[in-house]
Amino acid sequence: MSTSITLKNIPDPIYQRIKQAAKRHHRSMNNEIIACLEQALAPRPVDIEARLDQARRLRERYTGPALELHDISRAIERDRE
Repeated sequence: MSTSITLKNIPDPIYQRIKQAAKRHHRSMNNEIIACLEQALAPRPVDIEARLDQARRLRERYTGPALELHDISRAIERDRE
């Protein structure tokens, strides 16, 4: 099922960019807008290795007291109150 919407008050520079992109991709302006929305709203894949590397770097820079699991759990519970 598809739904229709109407866009109003599109700034001219954006309208021109959509028009040029549609022409470049051999699409109607409607299909170009749908493609832009799909790309903008698509879930972003998570690079697990990059996230782990970032966490390791942050852990190496941490200079505070050693944290135990119960310390972390207590902090989480305090934040939820």
